[in-house]
Amino acid sequence: MKAIINGKIILKDRIEEKKALLFSDRIEGVVSEENIPDGAEIIDAKGGYIAPGLIDLHIHGYLGKDVCDGEEESIRTISEGIVKNGVTGYLPTTMTVDMKVIKKSLEVLRNLKEESKTWNGSQIFGCHAEGPFISEAKKGAQDPKYILKPDAQFVKEYADIIKIITLAPETDTEDFSEIRKMVKDTDVVVSMGHTSSDYETAMAGVENGVKHATHLFNAMTPMAHRAPGVVTAVFNTDVSCELIADTFHVMPCFYDMLFKLKGRKLCFITDCLPAGGLPYGEYTLGGAKIVYRDIVCRLEDGTVAGSVLPLNKGVWNVYKNSTIPLWECVNCASLNPATVIGLEDKKGSLEIGKDADIIITDSEFGVLKTIIKGETKYDA
Repeated sequence: MKAIINGKIILKDRIEEKKALLFSDRIEGVVSEENIPDGAEIIDAKGGYIAPGLIDLHIHGYLGKDVCDGEEESIRTISEGIVKNGVTGYLPTTMTVDMKVIKKSLEVLRNLKEESKTWNGSQIFGCHAEGPFISEAKKGAQDPKYILKPDAQFVKEYADIIKIITLAPETDTEDFSEIRKMVKDTDVVVSMGHTSSDYETAMAGVENGVKHATHLFNAMTPMAHRAPGVVTAVFNTDVSCELIADTFHVMPCFYDMLFKLKGRKLCFITDCLPAGGLPYGEYTLGGAKIVYRDIVCRLEDGTVAGSVLPLNKGVWNVYKNSTIPLWECVNCASLNPATVIGLEDKKGSLEIGKDADIIITDSEFGVLKTIIKGETKYDA
């Protein structure tokens, strides 16, 4: 038994102070400090926050490594890097590249998923396949020559490793036959993103199985009073959605509104590129040159390519730029994403019986310690 003391414990509906968090490989409870069992190993949070481990549903790379490298060493490097940001589990994210490269990357993730439960890095929960079934008009930084029509057979073949598939609903058949096959035959979450769908098509996509929206506002049709677009469809349905919480991709003035409309359906993501964790400079993404300046990466032509955001920083960005309670900001990076991929019974909050995935942070949510299933994986 271990006990974390002298910290602010972030539960899913409140923050507890002057209490201790008890854990083994699972969460054992929250008790007053005088009720810590004899013999428990004591960990001092030094006045910081004690929170559930963070879950990133959408991350392409870190420390110069790309998920689409298709190399085991790249995935290990990414995992060992982001565990220092408090990420205890994640979905390494592919993009629209040659299908052979995508399949090789998925096979690497498939091979490493079990091993990742024991290594000194973030655990692989599966993969987010962003594309290649997207709209050329909303491709963003993705290469149009590799865009394909939706293919349910591909999703079925890799349904053991793909947790989320991002696609453009309008590129499916008129009756959304491929989306319907995906949701009928697999547990993969179909997400609409990189899409030029109008409002009606997006709503029809939801009726036929779309459950999620990839990086809300970015690379989709906007909300306008006579052209409602995908954004309005997200607001008018119960689909979950992602937010790149770097204060650039979506302006902070939207944060309160988004939480009021989506609540526990809102998930913070990084959409982090291989430049994450590195200094300003020139890097690559899916073989394309990107330039990292300030808080964003761009292609050479100026197209926004993604972020370099650490997820713990995203939580703090939203907290400091909104009226959303800190525990709900944390839920957006832990419990809510766990729920999207069906892991909420084991992950995402400090409830008794759940896996002891825990982070200890300083007063501004800088990560000091990351614990996965009761074992310390990072200690600053």
